Amino acid sequence: MARFITFEGIDGSGKSTQARMLADALPSAVLTREPGGSIGAEDIRRLLVEGDPDRWSAETELLLFTAARRDHLEQTIEPALASGRDVISDRFADSTRVYQGATRGDLRAKVDALHTLMIGREPDLTLLIDMDPAVALSRGLARGSGEDRFEDFGLPFQQKLRDGFLELANEGPARWHVIDGNRPIEDVFADVKAACL
Repeated sequence: MARFITFEGIDGSGKSTQARMLADALPSAVLTREPGGSIGAEDIRRLLVEGDPDRWSAETELLLFTAARRDHLEQTIEPALASGRDVISDRFADSTRVYQGATRGDLRAKVDALHTLMIGREPDLTLLIDMDPAVALSRGLARGSGEDRFEDFGLPFQQKLRDGFLELANEGPARWHVIDGNRPIEDVFADVKAACL
């Protein structure tokens, strides 16, 4: 049966690299990302990850992320799963639960209500690449991608994010696997493979 596998973690934790490596190990899998992963969602992505950190309120971000996720679900995730292909996503709803639900405002109840109403799907497996926030932030900023709106909130924000992800993992141990990202890439990937393959 096709599986929906997500990678979560703070900015610069290495989750995107690990998602790509897993997709290479599962050649029939669909690799995707959030925000993004479909034409409409990629348009919304640019609104969310570029520009001034204070461009949007947490409430507006929540609505934009939900709109992008709905399009991603309809256009990419559900069709791939229906055709029997695994889907590997670099972020999904858990990022919204942490970024907007816990760190940008006390919006967790609204995040969960919107998710239930408009998305209604959870991953089968979520891999949290846990990383020292200071190291991850320096990595994220060093990329110079132009998509560093959330990194621009600084180290205290990244520390809150890490705490939020670990709290979610503790809430749902059956779905979550926490992997130490403070190691060489291949060592991290060995744990990813052990959880997935």
